[in-house]
Amino acid sequence: MKKLRKIVEDIKNLSEGDSDQLQTLLWQLICYSPKMPLRLHQQKLLDEAEISSLKVHDRYFSQSDLNINCFKWGNGPVKVLLSHGWGSKGADFSEIIAMLRANKNFEIWSFDAPGNGSSEGEISNLFLYAESIRQLFIHAGKPQVMIGHSLGGMANALALQQGKEYPQLLISIAPMVNLKDNFIASMEAVKTSNEAQEKFFTDFEKLFEQKTEHFVLNKIYDFSDQLKHLLIYDSNDLISPSSNIEAFLKDNPETTASAYQETSHSKLLTDPRVLNEMGLFISKNIH
Repeated sequence: MKKLRKIVEDIKNLSEGDSDQLQTLLWQLICYSPKMPLRLHQQKLLDEAEISSLKVHDRYFSQSDLNINCFKWGNGPVKVLLSHGWGSKGADFSEIIAMLRANKNFEIWSFDAPGNGSSEGEISNLFLYAESIRQLFIHAGKPQVMIGHSLGGMANALALQQGKEYPQLLISIAPMVNLKDNFIASMEAVKTSNEAQEKFFTDFEKLFEQKTEHFVLNKIYDFSDQLKHLLIYDSNDLISPSSNIEAFLKDNPETTASAYQETSHSKLLTDPRVLNEMGLFISKNIH
């Protein structure tokens, strides 16, 4: 968080005419994922995991192969893959992992995406998350259950759209729906002019070779007939607004959805009500 605070402070202190330096800082603002230390119970969880390393090629920022750390618990026949959100890490699923470990039929995988947790990378993006998931498909085999939180929910969808291999069950917890809206909110929070925002998006689209309007879950999620999907969200979420999620649900009425109150974007991962619903959804539908 210290580095992110410095980026924000540098943007606020930048002289008005220094547009090139502003663009450099905006890339860091949008693509630097803040790192939070492990809590004691999370470290204990990782100590009990089988740890492996995979290479993910970063063709956007470092133009190099990045080592990402992957974690496995259990050896059951049902594979479960967990994809974390922005500024997060695999161990942030600790309560969900603990719930899943109670069932000896599960083999549970999580990972730290590039630029997050213990994995390599200074900055990251949606594509590096999705490529990490695809590499795990190759390394561990196709999972029967995929669970994603926040950006990890969108990354799951992108990896499935790209790879055309599908789990039986997909669980999305407060998934990101419209990345451009999130980018705009981040830039407006540091009072970035419309002109500077437009320059950023022009450069962004050039680097990733597609329009920012394509970074929308409604457009990525084109495989609803291939799996059963449970989407869980917080009605008052400011990070992944319920209005965006409900627009997605309107386009995808076959998705099972549950809205919760008196929780938050991050607390959904530890909310006993959510854990219970997820457990029931998996036990009822896995075969």
